Amino acid sequence: MSDPEGSLSTSESRIGLFGGTFDPVHNAHLFVAEAARIELGLERMIFLPTSGPHHRTPPLASVEDRLAMLRGALAPNVHFAIDEADLDEQSTGYSADLMPRMRERYAGSELIFVVGGDSLLDSTWQRFDTVLANLDAFAVVPRAERERDRLTAFLDGLDSAGRAKLKILDLPALNGSATLVRAQLARGGSIRYLVPEFVNRYIAERGLYANER
Repeated sequence: MSDPEGSLSTSESRIGLFGGTFDPVHNAHLFVAEAARIELGLERMIFLPTSGPHHRTPPLASVEDRLAMLRGALAPNVHFAIDEADLDEQSTGYSADLMPRMRERYAGSELIFVVGGDSLLDSTWQRFDTVLANLDAFAVVPRAERERDRLTAFLDGLDSAGRAKLKILDLPALNGSATLVRAQLARGGSIRYLVPEFVNRYIAERGLYANER
């Protein structure tokens, strides 16, 4: 497993895990990660880029480009780091396989997985009980008010141990998404202020997502 980037100490006590394709990383990602870090009292938020989850369309940008954009976007925040475990040869793309590896790697820390409400509710989770078993908490950030009712129904379907681990964070609902960024590019619109300036320049210089135009 590759070492995490960002001068991370594996002895830190409360660590957030934030996964995604980051195709590309955008400002809503960064806001959610930082706001959740503060809300949960985390020492570090580790971004876990994936080569391509099973429940979504494969990423358009290469792993190398997505990592480069992520590194540039996270560089200003000393509390952010990257772990490439979900990109290596052992990766299956399933959180149920990744979380035991995270538990082993950060054995001395509390691990809190942070996801958007849409990711939890609209994705097909394999072995969700295994995911929860390897975490100290599973934090959900609703992306819209209507998701709160759906999240309540989801909670009702868990056993008492699962309900105890799942936390719904009261953060502002943002509409930013990688799909929105790519749609703006497709219509020839600006993505400035939807993404970090580094990412805006990188996409322009590399001609990324040109097939979306």
